[in-house]
Amino acid sequence: MYLQDEYALLKTFRELFQNVQYFHRKSTLGDQVAMQLYEDLVVLNKSAKLTQRVHKHERVVNLKNTMIGKQARRGDGTFGEIVPTSIAITEKGFFVGRGPVATIEIGAETKILAKAMIKQIDRVIGDLERQVTQFKKSGGNPICVAFVGLNFAQQYTSYEGEREFQTDGKKHKHPSQEAPEAERRLLQKARPAFDEFQLLKFKASNVEPYPFEWLDYEQTRMEYGALLTRISREYDRRFP
Repeated sequence: MYLQDEYALLKTFRELFQNVQYFHRKSTLGDQVAMQLYEDLVVLNKSAKLTQRVHKHERVVNLKNTMIGKQARRGDGTFGEIVPTSIAITEKGFFVGRGPVATIEIGAETKILAKAMIKQIDRVIGDLERQVTQFKKSGGNPICVAFVGLNFAQQYTSYEGEREFQTDGKKHKHPSQEAPEAERRLLQKARPAFDEFQLLKFKASNVEPYPFEWLDYEQTRMEYGALLTRISREYDRRFP
Protein backbone atom coordinates (compact mmCIF):
# COMPACT_ATOMS: atom_id res chain seq x y z
CA MET A 1 0.00 0.00 0.00
CA TYR A 2 1.26 3.49 -0.88
CA LEU A 3 -0.15 6.82 0.21
CA GLN A 4 -1.93 9.06 -2.24
CA ASP A 5 0.53 11.81 -1.37
CA GLU A 6 3.54 9.61 -2.20
CA TYR A 7 6.45 11.73 -3.37
CA ALA A 8 6.88 11.78 -7.14
CA LEU A 9 10.50 10.64 -6.99
CA LEU A 10 9.71 7.62 -4.81
CA LYS A 11 6.71 6.73 -6.97
CA THR A 12 8.77 6.94 -10.16
CA PHE A 13 11.53 4.79 -8.67
CA ARG A 14 9.02 2.18 -7.52
CA GLU A 15 7.45 2.03 -10.96
CA LEU A 16 10.78 1.08 -12.55
CA PHE A 17 10.35 -2.35 -10.93
CA GLN A 18 6.76 -2.88 -9.86
CA ASN A 19 4.69 -4.95 -12.33
CA VAL A 20 7.29 -4.47 -15.08
CA GLN A 21 10.55 -6.08 -16.11
CA TYR A 22 13.54 -3.93 -15.19
CA PHE A 23 16.26 -3.47 -17.83
CA HIS A 24 19.42 -2.14 -16.21
CA ARG A 25 20.96 -1.00 -19.48
CA LYS A 26 18.22 1.50 -20.26
CA SER A 27 20.09 4.79 -19.90
CA THR A 28 17.08 7.08 -19.37
CA LEU A 29 15.91 5.47 -16.13
CA GLY A 30 18.12 7.69 -13.98
CA ASP A 31 16.71 10.75 -15.72
CA GLN A 32 13.16 9.68 -14.97
CA VAL A 33 13.90 9.44 -11.27
CA ALA A 34 16.17 12.45 -10.77
CA MET A 35 13.91 14.90 -12.60
CA GLN A 36 11.15 14.22 -10.10
CA LEU A 37 13.26 15.84 -7.40
CA TYR A 38 12.35 19.26 -8.78
CA GLU A 39 8.65 18.42 -9.00
CA ASP A 40 8.70 17.43 -5.34
CA LEU A 41 10.55 20.62 -4.38
CA VAL A 42 7.85 22.73 -6.06
CA VAL A 43 4.98 20.77 -4.50
CA LEU A 44 6.56 20.96 -1.05
CA ASN A 45 7.00 24.72 -1.56
CA LYS A 46 9.51 25.23 1.25
CA SER A 47 11.46 27.63 -0.96
CA ALA A 48 9.24 30.44 -2.23
CA LYS A 49 12.10 31.65 -4.45
CA LEU A 50 12.49 28.31 -6.21
CA THR A 51 8.74 27.85 -6.67
CA GLN A 52 8.22 31.37 -8.01
CA ARG A 53 11.13 31.06 -10.45
CA VAL A 54 9.80 27.74 -11.74
CA HIS A 55 6.29 29.15 -12.28
CA LYS A 56 7.80 32.13 -14.15
CA HIS A 57 9.88 29.69 -16.26
CA GLU A 58 13.06 31.42 -15.11
CA ARG A 59 14.35 28.07 -13.86
CA VAL A 60 14.10 24.81 -15.80
CA VAL A 61 15.40 21.26 -15.96
CA ASN A 62 17.89 20.89 -18.76
CA LEU A 63 16.77 18.55 -21.52
CA LYS A 64 20.33 17.43 -22.27
CA ASN A 65 21.58 17.73 -18.68
CA THR A 66 24.53 19.91 -19.68
CA MET A 67 25.17 23.63 -19.44
CA ILE A 68 25.34 25.75 -22.58
CA GLY A 69 28.93 26.73 -23.36
CA LYS A 70 30.48 24.14 -21.03
CA GLN A 71 31.63 20.64 -21.93
CA ALA A 72 30.70 18.21 -19.17
CA ARG A 73 29.65 14.66 -18.52
CA ARG A 74 25.87 14.49 -18.35
CA GLY A 75 24.10 14.24 -15.04
CA ASP A 76 20.68 12.70 -14.66
CA GLY A 77 18.93 15.95 -13.75
CA THR A 78 20.34 19.49 -13.85
CA PHE A 79 18.27 22.47 -12.74
CA GLY A 80 19.21 26.08 -13.32
CA GLU A 81 18.63 29.45 -14.93
CA ILE A 82 17.24 29.23 -18.43
CA VAL A 83 19.32 30.67 -21.28
CA PRO A 84 17.99 34.15 -22.17
CA THR A 85 15.59 34.24 -25.16
CA SER A 86 15.03 30.47 -24.84
CA ILE A 87 11.50 29.18 -24.36
CA ALA A 88 10.72 26.71 -21.61
CA ILE A 89 8.92 23.60 -22.78
CA THR A 90 6.05 22.61 -20.52
CA GLU A 91 4.67 19.09 -20.37
CA LYS A 92 1.31 17.99 -19.07
CA GLY A 93 1.55 16.79 -15.50
CA PHE A 94 4.79 18.63 -14.73
CA PHE A 95 5.34 21.94 -12.97
CA VAL A 96 8.98 22.40 -13.99
CA GLY A 97 9.65 23.33 -17.60
CA ARG A 98 12.42 21.90 -19.77
CA GLY A 99 15.02 23.91 -21.57
CA PRO A 100 18.71 24.83 -21.91
CA VAL A 101 20.36 26.24 -18.78
CA ALA A 102 23.03 28.91 -18.45
CA THR A 103 23.84 27.94 -14.86
CA ILE A 104 23.47 24.86 -12.70
CA GLU A 105 21.91 25.49 -9.31
CA ILE A 106 20.98 21.90 -8.44
CA GLY A 107 22.46 18.77 -9.93
CA ALA A 108 21.05 15.31 -9.27
CA GLU A 109 22.52 11.91 -10.14
CA THR A 110 20.79 8.53 -9.85
CA LYS A 111 22.44 5.11 -9.70
CA ILE A 112 20.67 1.77 -9.26
CA LEU A 113 22.39 -1.33 -7.94
CA ALA A 114 20.09 -4.29 -8.46
CA LYS A 115 22.64 -7.17 -8.56
CA ALA A 116 26.39 -7.86 -8.86
CA MET A 117 26.89 -4.84 -6.60
CA ILE A 118 30.41 -5.48 -5.37
CA LYS A 119 31.64 -6.14 -8.90
CA GLN A 120 30.56 -2.67 -9.99
CA ILE A 121 30.77 -0.68 -6.75
CA ASP A 122 34.13 0.99 -7.47
CA ARG A 123 32.92 2.14 -10.89
CA VAL A 124 29.68 3.47 -9.43
CA ILE A 125 31.50 5.38 -6.69
CA GLY A 126 33.92 6.80 -9.26
CA ASP A 127 31.04 7.89 -11.51
CA LEU A 128 29.33 9.62 -8.58
CA GLU A 129 32.48 11.48 -7.55
CA ARG A 130 33.21 12.57 -11.13
CA GLN A 131 29.66 13.82 -11.55
CA VAL A 132 30.05 16.22 -8.65
CA THR A 133 33.16 17.61 -10.35
CA GLN A 134 31.18 18.10 -13.55
CA PHE A 135 28.31 19.84 -11.78
CA LYS A 136 30.79 22.30 -10.30
CA LYS A 137 32.53 23.07 -13.61
CA SER A 138 30.05 25.89 -14.10
CA GLY A 139 32.08 27.92 -11.65
CA GLY A 140 29.01 28.37 -9.46
CA ASN A 141 28.03 26.66 -6.25
CA PRO A 142 25.47 24.00 -7.22
CA ILE A 143 23.67 21.84 -4.68
CA CYS A 144 24.80 18.31 -5.55
CA VAL A 145 22.40 15.46 -4.82
CA ALA A 146 22.66 11.69 -5.29
CA PHE A 147 20.10 8.90 -5.08
CA VAL A 148 21.37 5.34 -5.10
CA GLY A 149 18.95 2.44 -5.32
CA LEU A 150 20.13 -0.59 -3.37
CA ASN A 151 18.41 -3.96 -3.77
CA PHE A 152 18.02 -6.21 -0.71
CA ALA A 153 16.04 -8.99 -2.44
CA GLN A 154 16.70 -12.63 -1.59
CA GLN A 155 17.07 -13.47 -5.29
CA TYR A 156 17.24 -11.57 -8.57
CA THR A 157 17.01 -12.25 -12.30
CA SER A 158 18.52 -9.98 -14.93
CA TYR A 159 17.93 -10.04 -18.69
CA GLU A 160 20.18 -9.60 -21.72
CA GLY A 161 17.97 -9.88 -24.78
CA GLU A 162 16.28 -13.27 -24.48
CA ARG A 163 18.80 -14.62 -21.98
CA GLU A 164 18.13 -14.75 -18.23
CA PHE A 165 20.72 -14.68 -15.46
CA GLN A 166 19.65 -15.73 -11.98
CA THR A 167 21.57 -15.25 -8.77
CA ASP A 168 22.47 -18.52 -7.06
CA GLY A 169 23.98 -17.35 -3.80
CA LYS A 170 27.37 -18.85 -4.64
CA LYS A 171 29.17 -17.69 -7.78
CA HIS A 172 26.49 -15.11 -8.36
CA LYS A 173 25.58 -13.63 -4.99
CA HIS A 174 22.01 -12.71 -4.13
CA PRO A 175 21.38 -8.96 -3.66
CA SER A 176 20.74 -9.44 0.05
CA GLN A 177 24.22 -10.90 0.43
CA GLU A 178 25.98 -7.92 -1.15
CA ALA A 179 23.80 -4.95 -0.20
CA PRO A 180 25.23 -4.37 3.32
CA GLU A 181 28.82 -4.12 2.04
CA ALA A 182 27.74 -1.97 -0.92
CA GLU A 183 25.93 0.33 1.50
CA ARG A 184 29.00 0.62 3.71
CA ARG A 185 31.27 1.58 0.80
CA LEU A 186 28.81 4.06 -0.67
CA LEU A 187 28.35 5.87 2.62
CA GLN A 188 32.06 5.89 3.33
CA LYS A 189 33.40 6.85 -0.10
CA ALA A 190 30.63 8.49 -2.16
CA ARG A 191 28.43 10.32 0.32
CA PRO A 192 31.07 12.90 1.42
CA ALA A 193 31.22 14.31 -2.12
CA PHE A 194 27.56 15.36 -2.13
CA ASP A 195 25.50 17.95 -0.30
CA GLU A 196 22.68 15.41 -0.06
CA PHE A 197 22.92 11.65 -0.50
CA GLN A 198 20.10 9.13 -0.06
CA LEU A 199 20.07 5.38 -0.40
CA LEU A 200 16.79 4.04 -1.75
CA LYS A 201 16.64 0.57 -0.20
CA PHE A 202 14.22 -1.83 -1.84
CA LYS A 203 13.45 -5.45 -2.67
CA ALA A 204 12.76 -6.55 -6.23
CA SER A 205 13.30 -10.01 -7.71
CA ASN A 206 12.63 -8.92 -11.32
CA VAL A 207 10.62 -12.10 -11.81
CA GLU A 208 7.01 -12.10 -12.98
CA PRO A 209 4.67 -10.73 -11.60
CA TYR A 210 7.52 -8.33 -10.73
CA PRO A 211 6.82 -7.47 -7.09
CA PHE A 212 8.41 -4.49 -5.38
CA GLU A 213 8.64 -3.33 -1.81
CA TRP A 214 10.65 -0.77 0.09
CA LEU A 215 12.91 -2.16 2.78
CA ASP A 216 11.31 0.42 5.10
CA TYR A 217 8.87 2.71 3.29
CA GLU A 218 8.16 5.08 6.16
CA GLN A 219 11.85 5.55 6.90
CA THR A 220 12.61 6.16 3.22
CA ARG A 221 9.75 8.64 2.95
CA MET A 222 10.84 10.53 6.08
CA GLU A 223 14.46 10.68 4.93
CA TYR A 224 13.42 12.00 1.53
CA GLY A 225 11.09 14.60 3.04
CA ALA A 226 13.91 15.84 5.26
CA LEU A 227 16.23 15.97 2.25
CA LEU A 228 13.73 18.10 0.34
CA THR A 229 13.45 20.49 3.26
CA ARG A 230 17.22 20.87 3.57
CA ILE A 231 17.63 21.46 -0.17
CA SER A 232 14.93 24.13 -0.05
CA ARG A 233 16.64 25.94 2.82
CA GLU A 234 20.04 25.65 1.16
CA TYR A 235 18.65 26.92 -2.15
CA ASP A 236 17.44 30.11 -0.47
CA ARG A 237 20.85 30.56 1.16
CA ARG A 238 22.90 29.99 -2.01
CA PHE A 239 20.63 31.62 -4.57
CA PRO A 240 18.89 34.61 -2.95
